[in-house]
Amino acid sequence: MAEINKVAVIGAGVMGAGIAAHVANAGHEVLLLDIVPEGASDRSAIAKGAVQKLLKADPAPLTHKGKAKLIQPGNIEDDLDKLQECDWIIEAVIERLDIKHDLYAKIDAVRKPDAVVSSNTSTIPLERLTEKMSDTMKQHFMITHFFNPPRYMRLLELVEGVKTDKAAIERVSKFVDYKLGKSIVTCKDRPGFIANRLGIYWVQIAIQEAIAQGLTVEEADAVIGRPCGIPKTGVFALMDLVGLDLMPHVVGSMLEALPKDDAFVTSYQPMPLVEKLIADGYTGRKGKGGFYRLNREGGGKVKEAIDLQTGEFHKSVKARLESAKTRPQKLRDLVTHEDKGGQYAWKVLAKTLSYAAMLVPEAADDVAAVDEAMRLGYNWKFGPFELIDFLGVDWFVEALEKDGMAVPALLKTAAGKTFYRVEDQKLQYLTVDGDYADLTRPEGVIMLADIKRTREPILKNSSASVWDIGDGVACFEFTSKMNSLDPEILGLIQKAVRKVKKEFKALVVYNEGSNFSAGANLGLALFAANIAAWPEIENIVESGQEAYKALKYAPFPVVGAPSGMALGGGCEILLHCDAVQAHVETYVGLVECGVGLVPAWGGCKEMLDRWTKNPKWPNGPMAPVAKVFETVSTATVAKSAEEAKSLLFIRPDDGITMNRYRLLADAKARALSLVEGYEPPEAPTYRLPGASAKVAFEMAVDGFHRIGKATDYDRVVAGELGFVLSGGETDVTEELSEDDILELEREAFMRLARRSGTLARVEHMLLKGKPLRN
Repeated sequence: MAEINKVAVIGAGVMGAGIAAHVANAGHEVLLLDIVPEGASDRSAIAKGAVQKLLKADPAPLTHKGKAKLIQPGNIEDDLDKLQECDWIIEAVIERLDIKHDLYAKIDAVRKPDAVVSSNTSTIPLERLTEKMSDTMKQHFMITHFFNPPRYMRLLELVEGVKTDKAAIERVSKFVDYKLGKSIVTCKDRPGFIANRLGIYWVQIAIQEAIAQGLTVEEADAVIGRPCGIPKTGVFALMDLVGLDLMPHVVGSMLEALPKDDAFVTSYQPMPLVEKLIADGYTGRKGKGGFYRLNREGGGKVKEAIDLQTGEFHKSVKARLESAKTRPQKLRDLVTHEDKGGQYAWKVLAKTLSYAAMLVPEAADDVAAVDEAMRLGYNWKFGPFELIDFLGVDWFVEALEKDGMAVPALLKTAAGKTFYRVEDQKLQYLTVDGDYADLTRPEGVIMLADIKRTREPILKNSSASVWDIGDGVACFEFTSKMNSLDPEILGLIQKAVRKVKKEFKALVVYNEGSNFSAGANLGLALFAANIAAWPEIENIVESGQEAYKALKYAPFPVVGAPSGMALGGGCEILLHCDAVQAHVETYVGLVECGVGLVPAWGGCKEMLDRWTKNPKWPNGPMAPVAKVFETVSTATVAKSAEEAKSLLFIRPDDGITMNRYRLLADAKARALSLVEGYEPPEAPTYRLPGASAKVAFEMAVDGFHRIGKATDYDRVVAGELGFVLSGGETDVTEELSEDDILELEREAFMRLARRSGTLARVEHMLLKGKPLRN
C-alpha cells in the first residue's frame, strides 16, 4: 500500500489554509490552491495571502514558522495539473454542491489513479457529493471532516461511501493518525455527522434556555462549563471564540437536511438578539466582540457582557451561583440544585443528553463514538454517556418522565445498567442491543489509564505514583493538582530511582493530565514564606536539585514524555532527562522570573550547558550566556515542541509525537532503545564570563526599563539571574562545576524569596493566574 507523501488542499479559506498548515506541521509538502481573483495581477494571490495570514495568526496554525516553506501556493486554473504529484487531495471550498461537483470533475481528469480525494464538508452528505462522480473516483472518495483550528483540535470525523475502497480508507487513516495526530471517529452519512449535530444542538438549547430563564451570560457559562466537565468558555464565550456569524449558516443547513420531526428541528427558535449582534458587527473575537466585548473607551480595557433581555452591554460580573461550585462527578447535585443555575443545567442537559441517546445508532454505531467525538471535537472532559452515568441511567429516565419528556430507546435498553463498566480489568461500553463490548485502542496505543485498571502502583504517595508499563519500563506519574511539584514528588523521585535501578531497565516520566506540570507548588512556597520558614524553603530547593540530579545520573535511561504545559520545575525535569519524546502540543519554558524568582532546580545550569555546546551558536563565553539570559529573563515559553527545540528546552534529536494517544508508547520505545550499553552522562564543567557579563545584562535591562518594557522589579530579578548565569564572583579563567552553579541558583533564589516584591508576584499569580508587573 503506497504511503501518502504529498497532499493538496483546494480552498484557501480559514479551514483549508489551516489544514494545509497542519500537513506542513507533519513535515509534508502541501499544494494549496484557490480561485484566480478577478483582475488580479498575481493569479495565485488568494493562496499566497492565506500563507501570509498563517504566519501572523494567533493561535498559531504552524508549529514553527519555518514549516510555511512546505506550503506551495497556486491557483485552480493554472496549477491543477500539479495534482498529479499528490497522493491525497482535500477539497475545502464553499458549501455549494454545484461548485463541488464542478471541481470534482476537474480533479478526476488530472489526479493519479490511486490518489485519494476527500471533502472537508460538515453538512453535505457523501451521497449527494458523489452523485455525478465516476465509479473510479467514488472508490477513492470519502469525507474527512477536520475541526477548527485543525492544528489543535484532535478529532477527525470520517465518512466512507458504499463504493469507497478499504485500502484508500486505510491509507488516509494511517496518515491522519500517525502524521496529523488526529483521532478518527467513523460516522454514518447523516447531516452534521456526530459532533456538530449534537454540539450545535447543545449550543442552541443552552442559549435558548438562558434567555428563557433570565440568566446572565456569565451565569450560564459558569454553570454549563466546568461543573459539567465542559471548558470554562461554556456556551456564550465559545460562540465568541468560533464566530457568531457561522451559526446561522450551519444551523440553516442542518434544518434543511434533517427530518422535520428531529429534535434539532422541532426545538429550533429564531434568535433576534444573535441576528442583531451579527448585523452590528459583533461576530465574536474576530470582530468587535460578541456576547462579551472589551470596551476600550478612554484608553481603558473593561470586559463587558450583553444583557440577554435588553441587548445592552454592561460591565461583566463574575457569577455567584452556588450550583456553579459542583463537580461533574456530582452532576446530580448540580441539576437538582434549587437555584436558577441548577434549574438551567437540568433543562440544558436533559435535552442534550436525550438527543445524544437518539443519535445511537442513527448517526453513530455506538456510545463510545459519540463520547469520543464530543471530547475531542468540543473539548468536553466527559462524553454525554459518561455524564449520564454520573447522573445514573435510571434516575435520568425517571426525571425525564417526570418532566413529560420522551425517553429514547437506548435509555430504555440501558435500564438498570451503566453505559460504561470495568469487567475483568477491561473498560467496556453498552451496545445498542444491551450487551457490553470491550473498548479497544488502536494498534500500538498504550494508555496509562488502562494500565491503572489492571495493576497496583509500584510506589505511591499523595502527589505521585510509579507504574510498571511492561517490558522492564516503569512510569513516573504526577497526580497533584495541576501536576504541581512538591516535596512529596521530589521524595518519590529518589525512591523511584532506587527501585528502577534494582528491578527495571528504564523510566518514563509521563502523565495523562491536561498539562505535564505547571511547575512548583507556589501555594506551598507562599505559605512557607509568610511564616518565614526560610530553612524549609531552602530545603525544598535543595531537595529538587538532588532529585533531578538523581534522575540525570541514574544508571538507566530516563525519558520525559510531556504534553500541554511543562513550565518552571516541569521544564527543569525534562532538562535532566536523557531524552524527551514530546507531544507536538507541548508548551515549555522556565517562567520563574515572572513570579520574581530564578530557576533553581538546575534549569540555569542545564540551559548554560546546552547553549555552550550548541554547534550552531557563536563560540566564546558571552554568546551562549546572553542567549540563556534573554530566554529565561523574559520567561519565554515555546508554543510547540518544534519551538522548544529551537530554544533548546528539548534537544534537536528528541522525538515529537503527533498523536497524543501514542505518546506513552513512543516514549517507552525511546527508553528501550537507549538501554543497551547505556552510560549516564558526564558531569559538565563551565567557564563563565563573570562580572563583565553581569554588568552587560544590567545595562540591557536598564535600557528596557527606560522605554517601559521592564518594571522596577524586573531589574531586581534580572540582576539575580545575571549573577547566576555569569558565574557569580568568577571569570572565564576559572572552571566551575555543576554543583557550583546549583549553589548560585540556591543563593539567588533565597535572596529573592525573602523580598516583598517576589511575594507580591507569587500571590498575584495564585489569585489572578497571570504575572504581576510590579
